Amino acid sequence: MTGQPIRVLIVDDQMMVREGFSVLLNAMPGIEVVGEAVNGREAVAKVAELMPDVVLMDIRMPELNGIEATREIVAAYADSKVLVLTTFDLDEYVYQALRAGASGFLLKDASARQLADGVRVVAAGEALLAPTVTRRLITEFSKLSQAPRAPALAQIGELTERETEVLALIAQGLSNAEIATHLMVAESTIKTHVSRVLVKLGLRDRTQAAVFAYEARLVTPS
Repeated sequence: MTGQPIRVLIVDDQMMVREGFSVLLNAMPGIEVVGEAVNGREAVAKVAELMPDVVLMDIRMPELNGIEATREIVAAYADSKVLVLTTFDLDEYVYQALRAGASGFLLKDASARQLADGVRVVAAGEALLAPTVTRRLITEFSKLSQAPRAPALAQIGELTERETEVLALIAQGLSNAEIATHLMVAESTIKTHVSRVLVKLGLRDRTQAAVFAYEARLVTPS
């Protein structure tokens, strides 16, 4: 995206939230707010019209909630990444939003810098999940599913032993650099492994890889 600003669509049913985020993001270098939507249904239409790089998506909205809107956007517009906005980091809907295809989530009380950094991270195809949040999500997955999902288990068999190991480390919230250090290999090698994992499993990004790993029970609460 060199030379091109990251195009952002803000989706929230509260005008003050939309306007506040719009002002904050437009003041940041390399980011441009291209539109706003007041509910999930309008968000899907605006994505089709504007093709933003990142959609800041509220969860609780009228007409079509953020989870369903995320699912529709991810299915139809692969280039638009969804960053979920939530009031609480233990929001029960965060798990559902990630399963629907969101690339991460951010608290609504985030600072301007955190908001901008979050947009940049998601636009670059990385996951936006803090280690503490990752641990909580693992716990939530363990509560919601007592056994590995059969499709996940079948697909795991398509990965090499090293790719499976890398997938498990992604699910634990490690960056490429951290995984490289852990496995004592070059970071470029890890990037190659991550790319192959995503292609073999048909996943969009690292966040979806983490969700997949949880469902396949590669990662469990300690």
